[in-house]
Amino acid sequence: MSIAPVPLRPPLRLLAKAAALLCAGMVLASCYMPVRFDSEIIVDRAGYYDLKFEGYMADVGLFQGLIEGKISPAEEQEKVAIIERDFTRDVNTKEFSYFREGHFKVKWERAGDLIAAKTVTFLRRNELILQLKYMESSGSVVLEGKSLKRENRERIAKMGLNMQGQIRVKTDMPIKSHNATSTKKDPRDPRFTWLVWDIKSVFSPRPQAVFILQ
Repeated sequence: MSIAPVPLRPPLRLLAKAAALLCAGMVLASCYMPVRFDSEIIVDRAGYYDLKFEGYMADVGLFQGLIEGKISPAEEQEKVAIIERDFTRDVNTKEFSYFREGHFKVKWERAGDLIAAKTVTFLRRNELILQLKYMESSGSVVLEGKSLKRENRERIAKMGLNMQGQIRVKTDMPIKSHNATSTKKDPRDPRFTWLVWDIKSVFSPRPQAVFILQ
């Protein structure tokens, strides 16, 4: 997957204000925001999964502090080191590189047995960007993306922040429900279906799907 660099200007000051409002409306230990990304997920009826995420994210607190001139270059380096440790302590983080002004590029990959794991989350439960969950009681698999309240979406839009990316899911499980932008059969193996979510703005619906594990 190849992700184009994030165009940080001209909307940086607007984004900083939006980020502050966003974090204020969420109960999080910190606040990471996907800015431009690409994700591909494979999950099959045997319970095997392979989840990949690559893209640019922002630590909005750092971003805001830098834009407002409240964080010095030395403090920026210290905070970047903390963010890097936060990501790289997770063995599933394959690449981490700081871009600038609170933005960084991440490559994260995890694969295994979802039935055994029960829940797989990028990045973690209090920083949920994407999640796969096995619901043993119903024999289903649930896919969910990051959730934003309507008021936060509106505040972000007014400040000029946007979120862009694509999520692709390949599965051979029966699909109970979904809100994907499009679906298609895999041309190489028609037993599998691709679900594609095109995230074009902060107002795009939260990605959701339910599969029946057989």
